Formats: sequence, structure tokens, C-alpha cells
Amino acid sequence: MIELGKYNILRIVKILDFGAYLDGGNSGEILLPARYVPESCKENDEIEVFIYLDSEDRLIATTKHPYAQVGEFALLRVNAVNRYGAFLDWGLMKDVLVPFREQKVSMQQGRSYLVYLYVDNATKRIVASAKIEKFLDNTPPEYTQNEEVNLIIDRKTDLGYKVIINNLHSGIIYHNEIFCHLDKGSRLKGYIKNIRDDGKIDVSLQPLGYAKIDPLAQNILSILTENGGSLPICDKSASEEITNYFSCSKKNFKKAIGALYKERRISIYDDHIELKK
Repeated sequence: MIELGKYNILRIVKILDFGAYLDGGNSGEILLPARYVPESCKENDEIEVFIYLDSEDRLIATTKHPYAQVGEFALLRVNAVNRYGAFLDWGLMKDVLVPFREQKVSMQQGRSYLVYLYVDNATKRIVASAKIEKFLDNTPPEYTQNEEVNLIIDRKTDLGYKVIINNLHSGIIYHNEIFCHLDKGSRLKGYIKNIRDDGKIDVSLQPLGYAKIDPLAQNILSILTENGGSLPICDKSASEEITNYFSCSKKNFKKAIGALYKERRISIYDDHIELKK
């Protein structure tokens, strides 16, 4: 069965001058235009394609990868606005529509918005919604503490940054635990810190506890090496200075250099640290 708005592996039925026809099962044959047909393809080969609708609402295939598929969130730019809504660039020839009813604010051409892609039940077309909250937290969170997860940055709040966890749940990273610049829509790894009694999820950008030390220690060693084996920074340095160098808290920095000192990898002085020769 064809999954609209997603990647499908389909068999090539025949190849013609204008493209290849793929076996869409109950959906019939689906055209893969010639510009997307790999030169090495032949009949009966299987090929991974993305399936969407063309301007006449016919199923069509492409080997191009859109910025997101159905069931995912993405930061997309508005190409045009008309009486139907806003049309977003999602990496394919045909833009994806955000109907006015699915806009939080009136979308403007040239600006980018975080949206969720889905198939509209009434029209059977792929559309997007900026009302992302209604697509989150619909399943109970079943994470373990310190579990690695995929994050998408949503927006800045008074407490920190709202994030989307594994395309399923909303969470928050608190300001005092952020040591790098975060852009809306950016994707990065995170770690489950806590699931509160009300179901809200706290997230960290670094592993919890001593699990933080290994990658941070490696980073310190790398930066020391790049700077000739010595840096004018130590456990007495200001927190801001440590953050500028290593994008971490002073507490985690002290743990990391303490571990490196015990391993005899570095020497710690009153005004600097340096690699052991």
C-alpha cells in the first residue's frame, strides 16, 4: 500500500522516454519523471522514491528528498500567500499549503515557520499546520532518564527553549543549562533529564552526571592540542570565560579537568592548564 507523503520502495514496471512507471499496487502505476530516473535503473528493479501529488492531484514519484515528510516537523520558508493560504518551500517542485485555519498568525512571504506535515482527511492532500501543539503529547512519554533523543528547537520562553522530542512530545531546556546558540528549527541530540508528575519533560543538551565528562574531556584535550598544549584558563576562571572556551558550565569543566588530571593527561596551574608532555 502506498504511503502518501513518505518514502516508498516500488518496483519499476516500464521505462519510457519521459520517465519510469512504478508499481503502486491498488493505486495503479505511478510516474517517476525522467529527470529523477537513475541511469542504471532497469525494469523490475526496486527503487526508493518519495510519493506526493502533482498540480493535478495525481500521485507522482521523485528521488528528491523533501525537507520533511508526513508526520514530521520542519522549519519551512513561505514562497507565496494567496486566498487559499500560505505555500511553503519543502524542497519539491510543488509547494505545500498551510490553510489559513492552520496558521497561528498570518504567514508572510519570505519568513520561515515551524510546521507539521500531515494528510488532510477531507481533501486527501498533503498540507502543513503551524499549530504544532495539537500534534504533540498525544502518547504517554516512555523515556528513561539520560536517554538520548532527537530534538527540534521550537521557540524561546521565559524559562528556556521549548523543544520537540522525537517528533512526538514537547519538552524544555532551561536557560541555565544552555551553553551554545540555538536557532529555531535546528535539529540536535539531547538527553531526557526528568519527566514530571504532570507529564512535562525536562531535557538536557548533555548527558547527565558523570556521563558528561568523557565527551567534554575529549573536547578539552582537542582544544588544548589546537592551542599548542596550553590554555590560559583553570578551575578558578570565571564561568563566562569557561563557557566561551568549551560551551559548558564551570561545574562540568571542573569535573572534566579533574578526571584528566587523575589520568595524568593534563597539569593544572593557578592561571592555566596544559597537556602533559
